[in-house]
Amino acid sequence: MNVRALLVGAALIAVALTVRAQSEVHGSSDVYADRDVALVWSVLRGATDADTAVVIRVSANAKTYRSLAVVGINPFTKAAQPLQPPIELEAIVDVRVPRGRFAELPRTELRFYATAADAQSGAPKLTVYYLGVPDTTPEFVDRAKLDAYLSERLTRARSEKGMR
Repeated sequence: MNVRALLVGAALIAVALTVRAQSEVHGSSDVYADRDVALVWSVLRGATDADTAVVIRVSANAKTYRSLAVVGINPFTKAAQPLQPPIELEAIVDVRVPRGRFAELPRTELRFYATAADAQSGAPKLTVYYLGVPDTTPEFVDRAKLDAYLSERLTRARSEKGMR
C-alpha cells in the first residue's frame, strides 16, 4: 500500500510539474503565436537612443486571457520592475518600453492572466519570456510603417495558428 501511495504521489507531482512547465514558454523570435496568443516585436527608432522604443503588439483570446502584465527582470540580481502594470486585454494592445531598459532588465516576461483576480494575486496562466530584444526584431523610423508592419504581421501570425 505504501509503494502504491508513493507511485500515485510521484505521478501527481510529475503532472503538476508538466502543467507548470507548459505555462512558461521561451519566446525566441520577434513573433510568438499559439492558439490563444499572438505577439509581434518591433523597434521605433527615435532621434536619439533615449527616444527609441521597443513596441510589442499583443492579441489574445478574451475567453482565455483577460489581462496582461509585462515585467522586466535582471537575471543576476532577480530585481524585477513592471514595464506594463496589469491591463485588461482588449482586441489588440501595444506595449511600449524604452529600449534602454533592456540593458538593465534583459529578461522580459509577458504574463497573461485568466481573470483580474489572478492578475492581482500574481498567478499568470501563461508567461512568455524573452532574454533581451529578439535579434530578428525589425526597426522603423516611420511610425506609420511600424504600425502597418505590426498589423500585417500580427494578422498573419494569428491566421497561421487558427486564431479568430
